[in-house]
Amino acid sequence: MERFLIVNHNYFVVDNFFFQVNNRKDSLIHAKEMKVRDMTTVNVEELAKKIMEGYKITKEEALSLVDAPLDELCAQADKLREHFNGNNFDMCAIMSVKGGRCSENCKFCAQSQCSKAEIPSFAIRDRDYVVEDAKKHDGIGISHYCQVSSGRKLNKSEIAQICDNVKGIVKETGLIPCVSLGLIDKEDLEALKAAGVKRVHNNIETSPAHFKKICSSHTTDDKIKVMKLVKEAGLELCSGGIFGIGETWEDRIDMAMELTNIQPDSIPINMLKPIQGTPMESRDMLEKDEVRRIVAIFKFILPKSSIRFAAGRDVLDDTGICCFKGGSNATITGNMLTVKGISVEEDLKTIEELGYRLA
Repeated sequence: MERFLIVNHNYFVVDNFFFQVNNRKDSLIHAKEMKVRDMTTVNVEELAKKIMEGYKITKEEALSLVDAPLDELCAQADKLREHFNGNNFDMCAIMSVKGGRCSENCKFCAQSQCSKAEIPSFAIRDRDYVVEDAKKHDGIGISHYCQVSSGRKLNKSEIAQICDNVKGIVKETGLIPCVSLGLIDKEDLEALKAAGVKRVHNNIETSPAHFKKICSSHTTDDKIKVMKLVKEAGLELCSGGIFGIGETWEDRIDMAMELTNIQPDSIPINMLKPIQGTPMESRDMLEKDEVRRIVAIFKFILPKSSIRFAAGRDVLDDTGICCFKGGSNATITGNMLTVKGISVEEDLKTIEELGYRLA
């Protein structure tokens, strides 16, 4: 027997489906069907215990966490962090190794071809430049140092320069080299690994369904192909996304579920910081509690991965401490590529006060 429930004059529910009534005297004929979350109440503590024992959360259970009490959810996410990651905290610094207008049309990015934002443009930085910058981040608690380039894909001579830069980092610092270079191929990965790269970053960004709405120049499948190559090469993978770009909660859960097939070592959580001149310049930033919930739910879905709270921390009143107490045990410190971040000194102080041990 179907369950029928009137929610209000705009919505009703039949057998766990929402229907939105168009403004025509509540006529069911003109209703628009919208799938909704399972209304079953989930015991957050019991679910966390099951995950610690090896249980893999379902999409329906993950969606139910959207309505779970926030403080309880974050507390249990922190217990998952402690169980799977201990008190280790990973700090990564990034540097823009190539800047300028990109061939891709990601609507959230200041460097995108569809952006009118003013951005600096420069060719691949050379070894001396990169090593000098890396040295500034060495020996102070930062573990990883990532070279990030604009563009869909670097050519072979540019990859060769990145490899030379990596060799310099390995020789002259104690930092672990990482790269974020777009849609690189197997040959590129082999060269980068031989040079000393340990981790490769390639964000999935959002759900496959929503990604089609924000970028048409490449696909989620293009990204997943790179991620699989990274794993096959025996390198660590860093892949997360950006939130506040018009996605739904179901998009967020679908994104996380997609990542369970890849199992990234690190998952960056970035808040959109609207930049003037981009198609998303007028979007509002997410509220603090919504960000806390995103971090916590991702920890429930991907408990073994480090949840890396990255862009957007500087606009929160506590610079992200709430998330470091709610499932996140990693961050990107210093400025991002095109937006401001938190200073290294401030991050080091926060991490120490929270009782973490730098990885």
